[in-house]
Amino acid sequence: MKGYFTFVLHSHLPYVINHGEWPHGMDWLYEAAAETYIPLLKEFDILAADGISPKVTLGITPILAEQLAADKFKAGLIHYLDQKITAAGENRLEFAKLGNKHLERVAQFWVDFFTDIKHQFNDVYQQNLLAGFRKLQDEGQIEIITCAATHGYFPLLGSDEAIDAQVRVGKETYQRHFGRAPRGMWLPECAYRPSYEWSSPIPEYPKKFQRKGIEEFLYKYDIQYFIVDKHLIMGGEGKGVYIDRFASLKQLWRQFEKNWKPSQEITERSIYENYLVSSSGTSRAAVVYGRHEESSLQVWSGEYGYPGDGRYLDFHKKHYPGGHRFWKVTSAKADLADKQEYYPEDVEEALENQASHFAGLIHDYLQKYYAETGKSGILTAPFDTELFGHWWFEGTRWVGKVLRKLNDNATVRKVTLGEHLRDNPPKVSVSLPEGSWGQGGFHYIWLNEWTQWTWKHIYAAEDQMTTLADKYKDSRDDILEKILNIMARQLLLLESSDWQFLISTWSARDYAEERITAHDERIKNLQRILEEYLANGNLSNGAREYLERIQKDDDIFPDIDFRYWCSLEK
Repeated sequence: MKGYFTFVLHSHLPYVINHGEWPHGMDWLYEAAAETYIPLLKEFDILAADGISPKVTLGITPILAEQLAADKFKAGLIHYLDQKITAAGENRLEFAKLGNKHLERVAQFWVDFFTDIKHQFNDVYQQNLLAGFRKLQDEGQIEIITCAATHGYFPLLGSDEAIDAQVRVGKETYQRHFGRAPRGMWLPECAYRPSYEWSSPIPEYPKKFQRKGIEEFLYKYDIQYFIVDKHLIMGGEGKGVYIDRFASLKQLWRQFEKNWKPSQEITERSIYENYLVSSSGTSRAAVVYGRHEESSLQVWSGEYGYPGDGRYLDFHKKHYPGGHRFWKVTSAKADLADKQEYYPEDVEEALENQASHFAGLIHDYLQKYYAETGKSGILTAPFDTELFGHWWFEGTRWVGKVLRKLNDNATVRKVTLGEHLRDNPPKVSVSLPEGSWGQGGFHYIWLNEWTQWTWKHIYAAEDQMTTLADKYKDSRDDILEKILNIMARQLLLLESSDWQFLISTWSARDYAEERITAHDERIKNLQRILEEYLANGNLSNGAREYLERIQKDDDIFPDIDFRYWCSLEK
């Protein structure tokens, strides 16, 4: 054995239940479940039944877990699948009338696919996907890791109390769904920030204080490891070209650069090793693993990545009514009108060849590192889970084939990150620069001329939450606690990094802006209701109805306590 390998798959969607259906809202959740989560769970179970342990490190964000466990999701998914089956059947009749025998067969392919997904969901997993993944973890087949409660972007959140609450709720939600404590955490957007004196990048909301490093929060809650992008492990500047485009980013970078002192323990780092991270110079530390960029580009790259193979199903071109896809990628330069008809049987050769190619790359990289150093390194390959199945329809099958091929490789051992850490504790302590795996390597996607306005509202809501938590932490008034707990949920939803991402990428800008303003307005309304209650000693009927509606709309994190936002010791 010359080295270790793990896929790290990050599963996440923002909270959409009771916040829209199509084109933005619940359909995102149904698509991901039908095309990614259920096929991947099925793939893992088939591997395990064949005596092949996947050893995948699977992230399921707390807010996604809450949605997958919700009754409204379960009933809605069945309705969605029935619609897809019906639409595919109607497409089949349409193509038959047109005399297109091939597309008639592809339409039947979709009937069969969604019928099987419905069978898996209803009969195999009894509508409980989390239980299916939990069973695999309990059997030692995979490891599930957690994330921040609602995927808040840690480096830009405006208070240490806000980060602390995101981590705490993330851990507690994991324990409730999976019956154990998590060992690892996926940092939202793989975004890390060390300890230093931080100033708000938002001119309309100035503040300045000494911030804790992200690893200190993980240490507090006994979360042992996290994952970052390669440039952070190697100590490089992840600012990218976007720093010069936006003054607030320049300000943040100058703050970080002024305060950051690279660790002197080593002069050379390797992406094949894990490291202990402490930016405070104390024992409040956590272990970091880095993304292996070169192998990941084989999947991510739009220019030469596997999903761009012309034989695979095209993501963008759809047939209506029904929204089914009947065309293949064809070529990198083919526009929608040039897409050719999809042949499901043609992809098998591509999947086999590309799985063999990827497994061979893993072998070669680890063999080379072992030959140069005599060390058994680890190659960590993190991806968004939804890439497989949803964006790349055949991707879940490719993952399964890679794992099968690596199972027969005597040089490479598949492990989860928790298993690797147990047997290979880090030997070296390092400090990391600030950055993310986002475009440009820093914070541009989440802080730019289109999103700066959002942070002013987030910072105000965070500070208000801590002020109220400190003031009423000793209260035992049930109504007051209910108001503040509902407010805490709204704050977590407001902090979701998805909103800035959707605004910056223009993929659902209107929806994201509406969600930010809606949660911000709810927080302001709750503040007015609280003041009314404190002044009068009771709630009006309208206030009671509002609280019940908001509680029902965003029925998440049942054990939340507003006291989580109390001021931390400095």
